[in-house]
Amino acid sequence: MSGVAGVPGPVFAWGDLGHEVIARIADHYLEPTVRSRVATILAGDRSRLTAGTDIETEATWADRYRDSDRDTTRARYNQTRNWHFVDLEIDGADLSTACFGEPPPPKKAASAGPAADCIVDKLDEFIAELGSRATSKNERLLALQFALHLVGDVHQPLHASDNHDEGGNLKIVAGPALPSGNLHADWDVAFVEKLGRGEAQVAQRLIQKITPAERIAWSSGKPSEWAMESFEIARQHAYASLPAASSAGHYELSASYINDAVTVAAEQLSKAGVRLAYVLNQSLR
Repeated sequence: MSGVAGVPGPVFAWGDLGHEVIARIADHYLEPTVRSRVATILAGDRSRLTAGTDIETEATWADRYRDSDRDTTRARYNQTRNWHFVDLEIDGADLSTACFGEPPPPKKAASAGPAADCIVDKLDEFIAELGSRATSKNERLLALQFALHLVGDVHQPLHASDNHDEGGNLKIVAGPALPSGNLHADWDVAFVEKLGRGEAQVAQRLIQKITPAERIAWSSGKPSEWAMESFEIARQHAYASLPAASSAGHYELSASYINDAVTVAAEQLSKAGVRLAYVLNQSLR
């Protein structure tokens, strides 16, 4: 799985940097009235799980919430950890199976569960809540906090794929100017860090490269389609290009693999930012 209890340490899709970059890109494309409404909703966050309530900081909230009791009661962790990914198997992707049989939406708030649910279904539920006038003030905040984060997660290729390796967590890799670690972590953090120094710089560089045609093309679709797109990217780029494993079961990534991964990461962050803005502009007008 892409984020199971047996993996040492927290698993942060894209890391804080990636999620902050996505939020900054989204903020750039928000309609003024929507930007104001997002800020008002987020200002109601009293959880103190993030350093502030601006959109880029709040984009990391769902990871903070999930891991806030990971070493104690694990109630939040067990309730929400599956919501961050969908394990589409490289040797036979089946969205329904990967989404725990696609359970019906909870009769009450989406934030209430069930725990056995995938990122695709949770995004559908939280986006629906954002667009509904019947959603309570507290639930709208939670829906926004989860949407800010999960739209990013579904664009991380190894959060939408699995090759019987817990989403790359079991593949130990190293490469030129790359510390030894696992494949999942490299896609989360290492490849993103090669895009620039700090979220402001990376986001601005990516925004400058997004063409009007790309923005129009990316401002469409739904979570299931984005997940399948990420799965194909994982299949073609994250897995198909891997070198043969060593006798110890480790992988030495080539410079060309790393360069390709950085290029893919840049486009996925850009798509996620544009699509997050699309979701918010549609839901919070």
